[in-house]
Amino acid sequence: MIQAAAENFVFFPSTHWSEVFSAGQPEQEKGRKALENLLVRYEPALKTHLIARFRLTEDQAMDLLQEFVLTKVLEKNLVGRADQARGRFRTFLLSSLDNSVLGQMRRQAAQKRSPGEAILSFDEAAESEASFRLTSWADDFDVSWAREVISETLRRMQRHCEDSGRADIWGVFDGRVLGPSLGGSDPLPYEQAVERYGFQFPAQAFNVLTTGKRMFARVLRSVVAEYAADEQDVEAEIRELFAILARGRG
Repeated sequence: MIQAAAENFVFFPSTHWSEVFSAGQPEQEKGRKALENLLVRYEPALKTHLIARFRLTEDQAMDLLQEFVLTKVLEKNLVGRADQARGRFRTFLLSSLDNSVLGQMRRQAAQKRSPGEAILSFDEAAESEASFRLTSWADDFDVSWAREVISETLRRMQRHCEDSGRADIWGVFDGRVLGPSLGGSDPLPYEQAVERYGFQFPAQAFNVLTTGKRMFARVLRSVVAEYAADEQDVEAEIRELFAILARGRG
């Protein structure tokens, strides 16, 4: 089920601020490698965002993204200006990308390019810009982020269960929680869990499910802690993750 679960998620990386700080020093060998890794990891989500937000083709989105990387990230060391005290890095990066794209659209309109050459008309660009002020322009990006965090949590949980010889925990959690939540299947009956995993009573399967839920919560916390600033931020991020996912299902 973890394979099926992962297919439902758009990849988006988690990033610790230590990586961002290192990538913001491209004059150093370590910084150059960190920046390169950062760009490779973020490219899929940024491209997905551009396609969805501006109604672009994949080629158009890549052209805009490459221009952004060249002129903002590399030439002006955008990553070096990221400030942990001002919020999440992904929000900073996405806001910078959107501003860059809108700037390119304005320049295209000012040059009076023909409609066939322009990526979007000036009116469409203005409408998109206004929508940023009136709506949560990062919704699609944040949903991708939240789904990837959950996906990474599931991958680690399954690996931990396998390594510790507790396939029953993963199996019951998969059958009772993941299957119904992600695949729309019926929950695994406790009687089948008893037979499949050698329990003596259905109550044992219920207890194993409780253990699985606690393990999921514990692993999720550890994943979030890798990029959250402190314990308070971990709590806030987890609450926001589930709020984002709830909006994404709407």
